[in-house]
Amino acid sequence: MPILVITGTGTEVGKTVTTAAVAASARAAGRSVAVLKAAQTGVRPDERGDADEVARLAGAVTTAELARYPDPLAPATAARRAGREPVRPHEIAEAAAKLATEHDLVLVEGAGGLLVRFDEAGGTLADAAELLRAPVLVVASPGLGTLNTTELTARELRSRKVELLGVVIGSWPDSPDLAMRCNVTDLPDVAGAPLLGALPAGAGSLTPADFRASAPAWLAPRLDGTWEAETFRRSTAPGA
Repeated sequence: MPILVITGTGTEVGKTVTTAAVAASARAAGRSVAVLKAAQTGVRPDERGDADEVARLAGAVTTAELARYPDPLAPATAARRAGREPVRPHEIAEAAAKLATEHDLVLVEGAGGLLVRFDEAGGTLADAAELLRAPVLVVASPGLGTLNTTELTARELRSRKVELLGVVIGSWPDSPDLAMRCNVTDLPDVAGAPLLGALPAGAGSLTPADFRASAPAWLAPRLDGTWEAETFRRSTAPGA
């Protein structure tokens, strides 16, 4: 798995912190890592972007950003408003493939969900994953509504014959409600793919040293971690 595409079921689901956790776990396993942010929106030229945040938390990773736009909008809209060229799926694929020649693992982080548009032709992260023939990791929220958005994302990937590696819960609270506890069982069913981790809420506020030390415990062995889905399911089941 030299290239892994990471998408979310929407915005603010913990995608960047999950990307950092995957990077930190891979580094702890002795792998060299590059992080490609396809398009960064909502930041000024002098501000830190998502790739920078991944590097802060995960440590020595190579970072790359294809474009950034000031408005916090979908990349295609932000590019149009800024009067700049958009990022196209083939450019994402080409940049990721080049990084893969020099690194053991390349993490391609999208913007928002799988079908957020990058250009005026409707190009998406899903198109880039198709070109790369790379698996996709889906970061999902734990609460109400997540089953629908996760299943829709999984169906789109299956329709394109793109491998869904699994699902990671991007932010698991200290006091989960009933829906969240039930979703731990239901998410793998609706996704048709395994649950590969759960990050604690607030993980991104840890010191980088604590984050790197803890990250493998949040992710399954498929992602170089030690987290076990069945143990987590039992511990979070209603009535547990």
